[in-house]
Amino acid sequence: MPVEFLGIAATHNGSETTPRSGASFDKEYTLKLARAHEDHDWDRVLFAYGSGSPDPAPAAAYIASRLDRLQILLAHRPNVSYPTFAAKTFATLDRISDGRLTVHFITGGNDHEQGREGDTLTKDQRYTRTREYIEIVKRIWTSHEPFDHEGEHYRFHDFVSDVFPVQKPRPDVSFGGSSPAAYAAGGAEADIYALWGEPLARTAEQIEAVKAAARAAGRTPPRFQVAFRPIIAPTEELAWEKAHRTVAAIKDRTAQGSGALVRHHSRLAPENTGAQRLIAIAESGERFDRALWTPTAAATGGAGNSNALVGTPETVARALLDYYDLGVDIISARGYDLLGDAIDFGRQVIPLVRVEVARREAAGAPRGTQTLAEAAR
Repeated sequence: MPVEFLGIAATHNGSETTPRSGASFDKEYTLKLARAHEDHDWDRVLFAYGSGSPDPAPAAAYIASRLDRLQILLAHRPNVSYPTFAAKTFATLDRISDGRLTVHFITGGNDHEQGREGDTLTKDQRYTRTREYIEIVKRIWTSHEPFDHEGEHYRFHDFVSDVFPVQKPRPDVSFGGSSPAAYAAGGAEADIYALWGEPLARTAEQIEAVKAAARAAGRTPPRFQVAFRPIIAPTEELAWEKAHRTVAAIKDRTAQGSGALVRHHSRLAPENTGAQRLIAIAESGERFDRALWTPTAAATGGAGNSNALVGTPETVARALLDYYDLGVDIISARGYDLLGDAIDFGRQVIPLVRVEVARREAAGAPRGTQTLAEAAR
């Protein structure tokens, strides 16, 4: 299967290393960044969700109406709207984008962040709610006759939507998490399962856990996505110098109490299993496999996509192919200079990976072949 690349659809130019220069929703920058992804061969971009952040759905509609090819991954928390309303929003956005929408459902791993918008359920309750929510959304997308629903978290009667997605039978559903409850929910409902970038052995364990959950639910296993923070430079020495400058900048920003990181994520005692795993990995070592580097994750307390891949474009491409060999075919990548890194990664890394994957497929080679000779030339 061809490899795909997911970038970030940030609504401003701030990051863990740099304060934003304008409003939280900078319309011109949002379009400029998305266009850079489309122009440099990325497949889709993620519109993320935060309790106080700009609403990702209208931001995604704005981009979808102005770009022709770039696909949309829309993050959504079930606690913020009723599933009947959400399903219509998603279907409308799929219409606006001519069938370029995937929805990423977020259960929520931080009680305090969830509580900011009135969500008081426990973590286990949130997972059961998410599964019910996804089941309802899928049914609304595909049902042309009115139906009733009497569930644990939602009840309604005689509902039918008058807006349906372009994609048939429906858009894909994306899901993520690193706990057994997440594997069970995602295995039962997801078309794409998203993981944070971990060492190869740990990633393989998670993939097998999700596959087992999917089989237990009587489903074909989902596709797998893994996320990294690439730090690339023309030479290995320059890449590592850049990596250490990046961590110093993250620590400086965090020490000053600035940025969304401090607002949305507890560095001292993160509640979600994914962050706990990233911290444990960082405590066990700084470098893993070809290029995985953990100090960026340690500096943020395991905040989401935070483990780096460090090296030349060729080194990082080979590292990504190692994950492709495990069965990962969607690569999520986001630099710290959002615009510049999106362009550099698109120019220097994506072509190497695509050429090598195409070579292997044309040759009928099984996953596990590590040659990058043709791609590097």
